[in-house]
Amino acid sequence: MATDGQWWRDAVVYQVYPRSFADSNGDGVGDLPGVRSRLPHLRDLGVDAVWLSPFYAGPQADGGYDVADYRAVDPVFGTSADAEALIDEAHALGLRVVVDLVPNHSSDRHAWFRRALAEGPGSPFRDRYHFRPGLGPRGDRPPNDWGSLFGGPAWTRTTDPDGSPGDWYLHLFAPGQPDFDWEHPEVAREFRSVLRFWLDRGVDGFRVDVAHGLVKAAGLPDHGRSARLLDLTATPFWDQDGVHEVYRDWRRLLDSYPGGRIGVAEAWGPTLARTARYVRPDELHQAFNFHYLTCAWDPAALRAVVDDSLAAMRAVGAPATWVLSNHDVVRHATRLAPCADRATGLRRARAATLLMLALPGSAYLYQGEELGLPEVPDLPDDRRQDPAFRRTGGRDGHRDGCRVPLPWHGDRPPYGFGPPGGPSWLPQPDEWAGLSVAAQSGVPGSTLELYRAALALRRAHPALGGGDDLTWLAGDDAVPAFERRAGGAVFRCAVNAGEHPAKVEVEGALLLSSAPVDHDGAHVVLPPDTAIWWTPA
Repeated sequence: MATDGQWWRDAVVYQVYPRSFADSNGDGVGDLPGVRSRLPHLRDLGVDAVWLSPFYAGPQADGGYDVADYRAVDPVFGTSADAEALIDEAHALGLRVVVDLVPNHSSDRHAWFRRALAEGPGSPFRDRYHFRPGLGPRGDRPPNDWGSLFGGPAWTRTTDPDGSPGDWYLHLFAPGQPDFDWEHPEVAREFRSVLRFWLDRGVDGFRVDVAHGLVKAAGLPDHGRSARLLDLTATPFWDQDGVHEVYRDWRRLLDSYPGGRIGVAEAWGPTLARTARYVRPDELHQAFNFHYLTCAWDPAALRAVVDDSLAAMRAVGAPATWVLSNHDVVRHATRLAPCADRATGLRRARAATLLMLALPGSAYLYQGEELGLPEVPDLPDDRRQDPAFRRTGGRDGHRDGCRVPLPWHGDRPPYGFGPPGGPSWLPQPDEWAGLSVAAQSGVPGSTLELYRAALALRRAHPALGGGDDLTWLAGDDAVPAFERRAGGAVFRCAVNAGEHPAKVEVEGALLLSSAPVDHDGAHVVLPPDTAIWWTPA
């Protein structure tokens, strides 16, 4: 296992989306006191750290990713005292705390942007964003062809204080989320101050939202095609080389604090080699592995992305990270399901989890995946809050389906998310009663108990967790199997990602399986969509 200062190299980090985790006051929205009350669940699950999605003050037009004040807690989530109590309580339970940071853009309610609009052309606050004159004789066309990732153009025209049409401002996301101009020194100075503010309150690190988007290509050239939220291709607004100077500056700041404070990049790079640039020794500590998240349930593809991930991170001395779900993508219990076959999707999700937790490096879990929660695709249109849903006329913006509040106990909504009979900001399916924490706790074979067992074994087995060692075993091409070693300890994992049962030689102790298997002491008949862990004799 990693030393305390290097805890992040093999950590299992659990993402909490606060508005959907636990509601303490019955208003239907999860909050920080609610999160604090449920921290024992995370301790008992066996994770090492909790990552909190944004809880900062703002209009909440994009689930907290539109920040008006980076140093304040939005009243819907509680108070600054609640945030500090949560951090202290997590530390008392042995959990580290990573908080979201949103440096690509602010809310249009941010004090800087409000002054930029109120003061009009020539305001020094406009230089902290991307304000540009429009094209055409009347300036009525956007400055370039960039599209918003939430639909429509990435530019909105302003109205000057005298009421006349004014310049345009850039927003890669919603119009209420204007992009900062990171060429302006005051932007960098402000975020160094924000980092210090939360570090001084004890946070152990930052997940950096849109880490690949801060710097735009010089001159803001045309793109030539539509932007997409999960775009792994090179563009004038993604993955520009200038972002790395920002993270070198932040790394020096993080290293000046004790205890292994970290930065984690949400960086959608076109290749794993490009992603690895964010975690060079003088930059951030980890980067999410979206190439793994988007990998198909295919044995050759899985093996290739594991090899490529380990090689790319090994080249820069960083740990690989592994992730299957988060607040922006379809839950993997549904995403991996062929033709909406929920039973097969859950089997594959359970197998994918054992594979992920056996790989070298650090793993990220998304709240509710330990319950096997599926996506909720049939939410009423009038309850949806993803801003892209409205801007695209329902063609996009379906992220609410993975954000439905968690079921904790009981046989009817809100299933312990809030007080009995209380509301929840998104409706919960009737069938979730059987998926709640209480319904699965202590039940052999439940998804929750599978996660608890896997995380306990991962923590206890010397060959699991950090490092980058992995040796593939010979055998059926449809059944990727590998071995890991540490000292004298040996660990093996196999997953049947094919369509037919396969016989796997398993002499020794069978540690865990994602579904029931037959083991005669020498072999296991491994059904499709099933993974096993064992130690050889």
